[in-house]
Amino acid sequence: MEIKDLVPDYNLDYLGLHDLGYVYWNASTPELYEHAIRRYEGQIAHLGPLVVNMGQHTGRAAKDKYIVDEPGTTDDVWWGDVNVKYPEEKFNRLFKRMAAYMRGKTVFVQDCYAGADEQYRESVRVITEYAWHNLFARNIFIQQPREREVIKNFVPDFTVVHCPNFNADPEEDSTHENTFECCPEWRVG
Repeated sequence: MEIKDLVPDYNLDYLGLHDLGYVYWNASTPELYEHAIRRYEGQIAHLGPLVVNMGQHTGRAAKDKYIVDEPGTTDDVWWGDVNVKYPEEKFNRLFKRMAAYMRGKTVFVQDCYAGADEQYRESVRVITEYAWHNLFARNIFIQQPREREVIKNFVPDFTVVHCPNFNADPEEDSTHENTFECCPEWRVG
């Protein structure tokens, strides 16, 4: 299958991600291993596992998890200490800056599924700035069949954008620190 066959018709325009560097669509496990090694993201240990240094962020940002407060979902969320409201306007500004940060950068995209039962399955698009993060997504989600029609017609129900090198401005963005996890309602269907 040619590389152009791995690119869905529904590309990254819906997110406002433009002028990116090279976009690796639906790279295979061996390809992601190669990218991770070439880009000095990690090394291969004895018997083949990829070993990476996670840097300063070794876990989830427990105090910096937010859910965007949107009209379509505000009544469905149990707001409190864990599910912290984040204003939609602030998220839009923050995401716009993150999209600007990504311009010119190489990104990796995996289109996959969450949920083994097709009746309840959700389609998930994972966009990362590191090959090894994309490899992680390949391991935790169900891979779509490598058939041209399936790939070309993929539309995500949910999108994850992972940019660990982008920092929020706590004063401007009302975040606890410069790291954050934000969940907007980006459902397409």
